[in-house]
Amino acid sequence: MNFCSHCGNRVRFDTPEFDNRPRYLCDQCGTIHYQNPRVITGTLPVAPDGRILLCRRAIEPRHGYWTLPAGFMENGETTVEGALRETVEESRVTGLNPQLLSMVSLPDFDQVHVFYRVDMPDFSFETTPESSEVVLFDAHDIPWEDIAFLTVKATLEHYLEHLDAEQVPVLNSVVYRPKKPGY
Repeated sequence: MNFCSHCGNRVRFDTPEFDNRPRYLCDQCGTIHYQNPRVITGTLPVAPDGRILLCRRAIEPRHGYWTLPAGFMENGETTVEGALRETVEESRVTGLNPQLLSMVSLPDFDQVHVFYRVDMPDFSFETTPESSEVVLFDAHDIPWEDIAFLTVKATLEHYLEHLDAEQVPVLNSVVYRPKKPGY
C-alpha cells in the first residue's frame, strides 16, 4: 500500500502507538489501515447414501484438482450463509442441516477456512462455471493425490476418521505454507 484510500496521501508502515504490530498509517488524516485475514467457507456435502460430493476445479488456483465446494465469504453474510451459497454456486446442491466440521487457520496466506458438513436432500447436482466435474465418492474412492488444498484434505480426513461417531468433533487446526507448489 502506497497511498491512503481515505485521503490519497502517502502512507507509512509502522507500529501505531498502543498496538503490537506494524500497519499502514496515514499521517495526514490519521487513518490506520488494518489488514485482516480473509474467510473461505464451504461444505462437505454428504449424499443420502453416505457418499461425499467433490468438485473438480474449473478455475485457478489449482485448476483440475478436486475440492469441496467453498469460496470467499462475502460481506453481510454469515459463515453458514457463505458456505451454502458457495455450495450452490459450485455444485447446484442445496445443503441441509449444516454442522460446523472444521476451522483451519492459514497464517502464511492470511486466511481462515471454515467447513460445514451438510446433508444433500437428494442426488441432484451439476457442473457449473467453477466446477468442470461434480462427483459423489465413496470414502475409499476419494482421489487423495488430486485434492486441491491441504485444508480440504485435513477436513476430509477428519470427517472420515470420525464417521462412526455420534457427533463429529470440530477440527481446529493450523496449516503452514508447504514446501512444494500448491496448498
